[in-house]
Amino acid sequence: MIRTAIPVDIPVIHALVRELAEYEKAPEEARASEEQLREALFGERPAAFAHMAVDDESGEPVGFALWFLNFSTWRGAHGIYLEDLYVRPSARGGGHGRALLTELARICVERGYERLEWSVLDWNRPAIGFYEALGARPQDEWTVYRLTDGALTALGSGH
Repeated sequence: MIRTAIPVDIPVIHALVRELAEYEKAPEEARASEEQLREALFGERPAAFAHMAVDDESGEPVGFALWFLNFSTWRGAHGIYLEDLYVRPSARGGGHGRALLTELARICVERGYERLEWSVLDWNRPAIGFYEALGARPQDEWTVYRLTDGALTALGSGH
């Protein structure tokens, strides 16, 4: 049901990213091209990794998890940051999301990574319920900050 992504998966991963952006009501923010995803996942120095959830009967991809390593100075160990987890609505309830998270947790345990973290939109109650049923807990005392576009350029340019 779960396998490591391979280069021929790039068009499907790109389509799933677009579907996720639609679901999260931000389609205009999903600007990554297939070429950018290919470079990030399979280039000379991969910066991210992906796993595919595949339908057992058809063999067709129905979801994915895209992740990268982070590092905790407090724990002194790497962890996984899950950038995207998405299962197509037609395949939800079939165990694919749990299987993807189980695979990432297995990688953490096998490699000595001490955290598996991700963000979820506060209005996404089905996802929050799913994550909490697995034992995940929100980090309510932390607020995510982000610099992008003009603000990032201005700061990076010294302005």
